[in-house]
Amino acid sequence: MNPPTVAIVGRPNVGKSTLFNRIAGGRRAIVDDRPGVTRDRHFAPADWNGRHFWLVDTGGWIGDKDVLSSAIRSQIETAIEQSDAILFLVDVRQGVHPADLEVADVLRPVGDRVLVVANKSDNLPDDLGYLAFHELGLGDPQPVSATTGKGSGDLLDGLVELLPEAPEPEAPDVIQVAVVGRPNVGKSSLVNRLLGEERAVVAPEAGTTRDAVDSPLRYHGRTLNFIDTAGLRKRSKVEDEIEFYSALRSRRAIERADVSVLVADASVGVHAQDLKIAQLALERGSGLIIAVNKWDLVLDKDTMVADRGQKEVTKRAPFLRSYPFVYLSALTGFRARKVLDLIMLVAATREIRISTSEVNRNLEALVMRNQPPQLSSKEVKLFYASQVGTRPPTFAIVSNRPDAIPESYKRFVERGFREAWGFQGVPLRFKYRRKKGKR
Repeated sequence: MNPPTVAIVGRPNVGKSTLFNRIAGGRRAIVDDRPGVTRDRHFAPADWNGRHFWLVDTGGWIGDKDVLSSAIRSQIETAIEQSDAILFLVDVRQGVHPADLEVADVLRPVGDRVLVVANKSDNLPDDLGYLAFHELGLGDPQPVSATTGKGSGDLLDGLVELLPEAPEPEAPDVIQVAVVGRPNVGKSSLVNRLLGEERAVVAPEAGTTRDAVDSPLRYHGRTLNFIDTAGLRKRSKVEDEIEFYSALRSRRAIERADVSVLVADASVGVHAQDLKIAQLALERGSGLIIAVNKWDLVLDKDTMVADRGQKEVTKRAPFLRSYPFVYLSALTGFRARKVLDLIMLVAATREIRISTSEVNRNLEALVMRNQPPQLSSKEVKLFYASQVGTRPPTFAIVSNRPDAIPESYKRFVERGFREAWGFQGVPLRFKYRRKKGKR
């Protein structure tokens, strides 16, 4: 389920980044007294009263005609177009500013999605300066102080009312598949090949896909819903205003995914950015398949070439050793069908449940093979374990001193669980808990 998106807009130095940090928590956006510090957009997950949403900070609206100001205005217009709700921030101390009127004119066609936020109302409830902003014609202004937090609860209550209704849970028999990767590696071509038709726009230019597009396919009695996404680039290279939202949608697609198919380009190898995307998918609990596309462009396609390439990648990123690689060509169809079988396998693996007795037998064997590192003051013991969740598989291990178990031993336990039950293509979660009464 995709959370809605909320954009914060307004002229420079009205406190947009301060409000962004207040709602999202922490100092995610740079705050400075100088106007125009925020030029690019930042986004972060946020929630209020059980409603989750993406919060987007934008640069300040400037009436100048120079190139930078035009780029910032273009970004804001994109934010307005792409968001489910808009917080229009104004400054109570300075009153209604000509730039506020400019922004109000832009927002008026979507006024039902706009909440005017009268910031710097630090003396609530005595400060009535916010009433002047009725002049904007966008409804009742909501007074807040982003710095102190005054009025922020009322603001968020009003914001939640603007958000669309939470979507219905997706059907349990549908496997959500996010096709992710850097721009121009052939994601749309692979989706088209698997679907057997041209459902996604394909072009040689990087970044053709701007939105995440859902395409269902029935395979062996299950529905695979392919989410073809725009490419993820390093933040420093996200220059086009639409591409910013493409990156946001790609991350949202990964959040929905049961399985993520990371498409890499065989002609350039697995890039550092590919590894970051893989880590993002695994952090979200998604299964992962690495699809090395454009294999038809590699002249020497013997098995050893693939093996050497895969060993090189897993040497750089050892965490990928537990995830399947498939070398294919979306253009010719070579091995493309294998992706569907791997998706089915990985999706089923995410739902594996191991009996408690079997889990404990395996844990006992691992401890017998290799005891946890012992402290001089008191030995470290692992008492028992059980599986406490699936999608992804999650295990709880009870110890007398869970905080004293080093990461190296935790990796040993994970390898032992994978050796026992496979778990190919899925992340494993481990929760080390203290036995009650044990210190």
